[in-house]
Amino acid sequence: MSVQILLVEDDEALHRGIQFTLQQEGFAVSSARSLADARLALAEQQIQLILLDVQLPDGNGFDFCEEIRRLKDIPIIFLTASDHEIDIVRGLDLGGDDYITKPFRLREFLSRIQAVLRRRVPGNAARVEDSGALSSGGLKLHRAEMRLDKQGIEIPLSLTEFRMLALFMSHPRAVLSKEQIISQVWPDGTDILDDNTVAVNIRRLREKIEPDPQSPTLITTVRGAGYRWNG
Repeated sequence: MSVQILLVEDDEALHRGIQFTLQQEGFAVSSARSLADARLALAEQQIQLILLDVQLPDGNGFDFCEEIRRLKDIPIIFLTASDHEIDIVRGLDLGGDDYITKPFRLREFLSRIQAVLRRRVPGNAARVEDSGALSSGGLKLHRAEMRLDKQGIEIPLSLTEFRMLALFMSHPRAVLSKEQIISQVWPDGTDILDDNTVAVNIRRLREKIEPDPQSPTLITTVRGAGYRWNG
C-alpha cells in the first residue's frame, strides 16, 4: 500500500505542484488548505506523514503541531518560507521531524521525506532510487540510471530532457500544462524561465525520440492546454 501523506498548504499553485510530485512518486496524498481541513482528514483517514505549512489562513502550523503531538505520534515535516534559525529550532523543539524551507530542490525534498519515513514508518518508505524503468512508444527509460533506450539503442539525454520524458511517460494520455511541466522539470529555477523554455525543450526532446519530429506522434500539442504523451 502507498504511504498516506497529508499535505497542509494553502498556496494553490504550490499545493498542486507538491501533490503532483508526490503522486508521481507513488504516494497517496490527502489535501488540506486550512487547519480545519487538516483536522477533518486526521479524524477520518490513516495518515502516516504530515507536510505542514506554518502560515495558514485559520491558524499557525507550530500550534497545530503541538495539538497533534498531544494526540498522535505522526511524523511531521514543516514546509515554510522562513529560514530563520529561531523558527527552525522552534519547529524541531515542538516535535517536527524535519524543517524544509521554500523554495526547495525536488530531489532533496523527496529524499528528506524518504529519510523521515525510514526512521519513523519502518517498511513503508517509498524507494525513490529504485523507481524502475518506464516503457512506452518503443522507448525504455531507466529512471534509476537516467538512461534511455530507443529500440535497443541508447539515446543521450540532458538532465532537463530526462526529467521531461520521465514526467510524460509517467502520465500517459494526461494533458500536462506548461505550469505543471515547469514545476516538475525546473523545481529550483522557475524564476529564470521565459515563455519559450518549455516549447524549446520539447522540440529538442522530440528530435531525439520522435520518428518524425516535424509531425510528432509521441508528444503532441493540445492547443490552449498543454502537451500529451501518446506512447
